[in-house]
Amino acid sequence: EPLVQLLRTGDSMGKTQAAGAIWNLAGNANNKIAIARAGAVEPLVQLLATGDAAGKTKASGALGNLAGNADNKKVIALAGAVEPLVQLLRTGDAEGKTQAAGTFMSLAENANNQIQMARAGAVDPLVELLRSGDSEGKTLAAGALRNLADDADNQTAMMRSGVVEPLVKLLRTGDSTGKTQAAGALRMLALND
Repeated sequence: EPLVQLLRTGDSMGKTQAAGAIWNLAGNANNKIAIARAGAVEPLVQLLATGDAAGKTKASGALGNLAGNADNKKVIALAGAVEPLVQLLRTGDAEGKTQAAGTFMSLAENANNQIQMARAGAVDPLVELLRSGDSEGKTLAAGALRNLADDADNQTAMMRSGVVEPLVKLLRTGDSTGKTQAAGALRMLALND
């Protein structure tokens, strides 16, 4: 709870450090639940929306780890994280974009979040990250797109965004995790094609 208080009332550096600590702590399954119950989600979303680059990146990472819990996926989306995550994908630095893609990969395991993410415009910046990101960014973008492709409307949006070419390129040239994510995304696209 002191970390949540710092997220709410600290200065910029304090909020960023608190988000980083929560990011690390939320790697543990029991902590994911306790941190969410302590009220960390809303101030993390606030930092994601209004913080500096480091604050946004750490808030996204913390939310991504918290989203490893099924109930937290819903809470995070309902708290308004989707639109600031899309903004981070569009305008963030490389690390911020990568963390946003990772958070979307986890959030998109929930069907309602898949629809909300697509409506908020997540598909185009994820495809752009798939084209131009670093190795980790491309892998996480492919994973997020794989999960988004569970919805037929999202598949249509993905096809309009030209997703196949960068997925095939990642399948050919990516590391083993990137290739696996790309293959999974292509599989999902082919299921309902």
